[in-house]
Amino acid sequence: MTPDVWIAGAVALFAWWFSTGAILLVVKRADRGGPDSHRWAVLCSLFLLVIGVAIFVDTLGRANVSAVYAQFFAVLAIWGWIELAFLCGMITGPITKPCPSRLRPGERFLRAWGVIAYHELLLFVTCAALCFTAVGAATPYGAAIFGLLFIARVSAKLNLFLGVPRINTEFLPLALSHVPSHFRIARMNVLFPVSVIGLGWITLWGAEHIMMATSRPDVIGYSLFTALAALALLEHLFMVVPLPDAKLWRWLLPASGTDR
Repeated sequence: MTPDVWIAGAVALFAWWFSTGAILLVVKRADRGGPDSHRWAVLCSLFLLVIGVAIFVDTLGRANVSAVYAQFFAVLAIWGWIELAFLCGMITGPITKPCPSRLRPGERFLRAWGVIAYHELLLFVTCAALCFTAVGAATPYGAAIFGLLFIARVSAKLNLFLGVPRINTEFLPLALSHVPSHFRIARMNVLFPVSVIGLGWITLWGAEHIMMATSRPDVIGYSLFTALAALALLEHLFMVVPLPDAKLWRWLLPASGTDR
């Protein structure tokens, strides 16, 4: 493999770790602030969405290395702002109370959907808009990466709803304290193997296209995509493997409770 593959993989890994930590840091600090802290956190970071959209559109027609990297970070900025709005409780769903016990599966699913409905619809509309705009573009990798993130998120949420052995709620903010009541602890569910096989196939598909790529922008684009697919697969495996993945970010977050 060329150095571009390893560099792109390292960039994707660092961007995943850093962006996740940055979002968690902002949300946790908002938790410790006043009643309007979450709203101000979302509004003050709105520039990320604006800049992300502008860079995404600007790079569609340029097929070079800088355009691929710029579009990658632009898509992460768009995704990150939407996630921040969700975690701050600004864009969630109409259901804001814990799930009652002993509901029938259909009722429980409707309630779980109601917890995240507005957020998931926003992600879907954004994904559709990015993919539609990227049709025939010289650099379509940003839209493909956003689509990958969306598919992986839907898969993760469905698995949490159906039941997995290990659910980490350590970093859930105060605004989403009702969300875990809609999750389910279980040894396994029928979707989980399908999710793992599907994400594994996507990762292998990306690796194959890295090998077939004939230009540096294509090598880097497929490498970024494949690295995030592998990370999405790893995050799914964290649902069943007892690894201390929370330690990746716990050290950079403010201590809770005592120094409020």
